[in-house]
Amino acid sequence: MPLADLPGSTTGPDAAVVRVLSYNIRSMRDDREALARVIRACAPDVVCVQEAPRFFRWRKAAAWLARETGLVYTTGGATAAGPMILTSLRAHVERAEDTLLPRVPGLHRRGFATAVLRFGGGHRDAPLRDTGRPENGGGKGVRLGVVSCHLSLAAAERYEQAGMLLDHLTALDVPYAIAAGDINDRPDGRAFRRIAGKLRDGWATEPWGSEATFSPKEPQQRIDGIFASEGIEIIGCGVPAGLPGVTDADLRAATDHLPVLAALRLPRVSPA
Repeated sequence: MPLADLPGSTTGPDAAVVRVLSYNIRSMRDDREALARVIRACAPDVVCVQEAPRFFRWRKAAAWLARETGLVYTTGGATAAGPMILTSLRAHVERAEDTLLPRVPGLHRRGFATAVLRFGGGHRDAPLRDTGRPENGGGKGVRLGVVSCHLSLAAAERYEQAGMLLDHLTALDVPYAIAAGDINDRPDGRAFRRIAGKLRDGWATEPWGSEATFSPKEPQQRIDGIFASEGIEIIGCGVPAGLPGVTDADLRAATDHLPVLAALRLPRVSPA
């Protein structure tokens, strides 16, 4: 389906529509210009990156990607063992953090990049109640917790990390939350099913575009996804096609995964 079939970012009196992109970029070892073109064409508010640069001059590489895509580096990269979050200027970053998961000897270290964002409100005008947190009511914005993740290749560790991911999202204590990333598991796998048992799988709920994310040359597996908590309306989610200014060659050259794009409607929550 062409990108035009998915709604753009909007903010209204009753809800905000937020575009979220999940993308494994293979440490930017492939065609960086093609990668930037793909991300720009998706016009995201939030990009959940996996396999961000983690070693020599990784901050410089992250800054380049943010600049070339018109986004802002928010958190993650080497400090989260690969996951990273970029955001548009539309998103106000309320807080951000990186979490390293327990390491199993002989296996790659994993982590979560996390941000609590606010959409549709002024950056400095949200009232604080005695909780110290901005409220969603009164036209002051909608709060969204975001976690970018890249789970283990080892089945047992991956299943445990799926549980940690769900606990991590719950601990954010926000009205709405999403997890996005490279699950390294298919929808019928234990880890994928564990996540989808608590959160709604974007593609399964409202499929849009195509399904398979790996690999770009002959996509046959869906191992990447965007998952949303209750209350979020999933307008559409899937691998975009017909991106303006992007060719199939760009998608193959950018990295070894295809991107997953979702449009999410976040209704405003009235203050208690």
